[in-house]
Amino acid sequence: MDMAEARAERRLAAIVIADIVGYSRLIEIDESGTLGAVKALRTAAIDPLVSEYRGRIVKLMGDGMVIEFASVVDATACAIAIQKAVAARQSDVPAERRIILRIGINLGDVVVDDGDLLGDGVNVAARLEQLCPPGGVLVSGTAYDQMKGKLGIPLDKQAMIFDWIERGELQIAPLISHRLPPDRIKEAYEGLLHQPETYTGVAVLWP
Repeated sequence: MDMAEARAERRLAAIVIADIVGYSRLIEIDESGTLGAVKALRTAAIDPLVSEYRGRIVKLMGDGMVIEFASVVDATACAIAIQKAVAARQSDVPAERRIILRIGINLGDVVVDDGDLLGDGVNVAARLEQLCPPGGVLVSGTAYDQMKGKLGIPLDKQAMIFDWIERGELQIAPLISHRLPPDRIKEAYEGLLHQPETYTGVAVLWP
C-alpha cells in the first residue's frame, strides 16, 4: 500500500448534485444577468437551506454544485426545498430567463481528498442529475432503500417521503448501475422503464 492509499479517508455520504438547465444558453442571452441571478438565488435560498438541513457545499461550478449530507433524508428534504424556493423566487421572471435546476441524489462510499469528494458515490449522483427532468429530484435506489425504513427511519419521516412521491416532487431510480459506461446509461434507463424483466427485474417507481 502506498502512502496516498494509507492516507485516504473514506466514508458513507448522501451526495446531492445540482445543475442549471441550459446554463450556456442563459449565459449567451445575458451573462451578467444570469450570473447575478444565480448568486442571488444562492444567497437568498440555496445556501441557507443547505445550512438548515445540515449539509456541506463541497464544490461550486459555474452551473452547479456538489453538496454532502450525513443523512439521505436531510439531503432529499433539502433538495425538494431548494427546488420549491428557486421556483417561487422566479415566478415573475420570463420563462426563457429562469434558472431551473436538475438534482440527483445518491447514497454511497466516497473518498475525501483535501476537502473534495471522489468515487462512485459522487459519480452515480452526477449521472442521476443528467437523467433528472428539469425542476425535479431524482434519487438512486440505494438512497431510496434507506429512506423506506430499512435502517430505522421514523414512521413520520417515511410518511413524508411517500408524500413527496405522491405529489410528484420526488422520483426514484431503483437501479442506475455505476458499472455501466456513460453511453449505456440511456439504454439502461429506457430498459428499466419498458422491460424491467430483462433489466434485472427491478420495477421502476414513478409518481
